[in-house]
Amino acid sequence: MNTQNKSSYLLMRVTGVTAILFSVAGIMGCNMDNPGNNAAPTKSSAYSSRTKCTDCGRIESVQEVVTRGEGSGLGAVGGAVVGGAVGHQVGSGRGQDLATVAGAVGGAVAGNEIEKRAKSTKSYAITVRLDDGSSRVFYEASPPTWRPGDQVKVTNGAIQSNR
Repeated sequence: MNTQNKSSYLLMRVTGVTAILFSVAGIMGCNMDNPGNNAAPTKSSAYSSRTKCTDCGRIESVQEVVTRGEGSGLGAVGGAVVGGAVGHQVGSGRGQDLATVAGAVGGAVAGNEIEKRAKSTKSYAITVRLDDGSSRVFYEASPPTWRPGDQVKVTNGAIQSNR
């Protein structure tokens, strides 16, 4: 065997042994938290999968929502009667008639608005930004104790503290 063949053969052997050593080192090095047992998860990956919460997030906003009530007509009728009676007290003759009509119309508009406001309701829209980036809005009838930034968890459609 000539020297060139011998050096080529030696180079291939060294390259092969080096590749094997690097492969073994790479396999052993990929699981430094748990050496010798590469099939088991590392402490950090087991911990993160155990603590990952798909329904956890933070309160993004709390807003008061006012829903105006519907007028049934009773407020308008009551307002027209009161407005007409007050308008009738103003002036005499043709002026009195105009004041009565103006009072009735103004009273009807005012009575209808008062009825709508009396029937209005308040609720509170609470926006939760979940850890996965999505957001959900929950409505509560009474003023919530949640504040923006509070850590929460959604359980059975309700917001709960996540502390």
